[in-house]
Amino acid sequence: LVVSASDEALAKMRGGFTRAVVNAAQTPTADFAANPDWQFPRDKMEAAIADATSGHCRFVDAQHLATQLMGDAIATNLFMLGFAWQEGLVPVSLEALHQAIELNGVAIEMNKAALHWGRRASHDLAAVQSLIDGKTAEPPRTLDELIARRVAFLTDYQDAAYAARYADTLAHVRAAEARLNSTALTEAAAQSLFKLMAYKDEYEVARLYTAPTFRAQIAAAFEGDYTLNFHLAPPLFAERDALTGVPKKRAYGPWMMKVFGLLSKLKGLRGTRWDVFGYTAERQMERALITQFEADLARVIGSLDHAHLDTAIALAKLPQEIRGFGHVKLGNVEKAAKKREQLLLALNLADGA
Repeated sequence: LVVSASDEALAKMRGGFTRAVVNAAQTPTADFAANPDWQFPRDKMEAAIADATSGHCRFVDAQHLATQLMGDAIATNLFMLGFAWQEGLVPVSLEALHQAIELNGVAIEMNKAALHWGRRASHDLAAVQSLIDGKTAEPPRTLDELIARRVAFLTDYQDAAYAARYADTLAHVRAAEARLNSTALTEAAAQSLFKLMAYKDEYEVARLYTAPTFRAQIAAAFEGDYTLNFHLAPPLFAERDALTGVPKKRAYGPWMMKVFGLLSKLKGLRGTRWDVFGYTAERQMERALITQFEADLARVIGSLDHAHLDTAIALAKLPQEIRGFGHVKLGNVEKAAKKREQLLLALNLADGA
């Protein structure tokens, strides 16, 4: 959608002649990396394409549908081809397309299936979407289930004691909120505290890359010979941009997997005096945010009542606004700090209040 709505692409369209079938998947751009609150301008881009084609266009979230149906986003290409063919926009016979897929010799059955799902979506998109909705629908999880999942994650992330710290904090919040016959504060605290405690540092990046699921995903997505390269900006070694002062990423080869393997085994050093990464300003800030949030929750539940419940919930949700990494995250921390002071003041919990 982003490319189709670009000035270069729009300039090549002619009303009354051009026909468009567009994958409407919302793919984040560089704007999102710099501003986590950036909104994807889907309506504006679709309107531009519709205007350039005099309305002869169809939009379909092919990436979502193909991934749900085939289990792999790479099926999107053949799904779109099938959709366009069914619209009468591909002057090639179906037999010829099948032969091309067979001659290509890669994921033949999956590509044929993706092609036919695209045709079905063109014919009755609502029916295909209904099938997807029924296939992916999950029953709502209880608060106990959500907390249990996060406890399990934090145990893998660090250890059982770290996870118990999370669970114990929420138990105190839940007990205090129970007097008000509510769980909204506990739910907000569960999400925010988990986000703060599971900050993605060097040990966590290493753990995720060495997890069996990462290799399984790579093997499922690619065939033949391939090489893994990792684009990283290690805080202890990365050069900084001369103009912006932002650490510059550089590519590291497959040998980084050995480094990741070693780092993942050293996660127990996280937060200790032996944590060489923990001395950076960003890591110290992340740990300070956890302690601060735990203290805020303790202060809130000490005087929790119906009159201040909504404000307490807003305070508990505030860490969820701290998104991004590096300088982007730092900027969001500063914004959240200002909101925090206002909310504490409204709760009569501000310093000196």
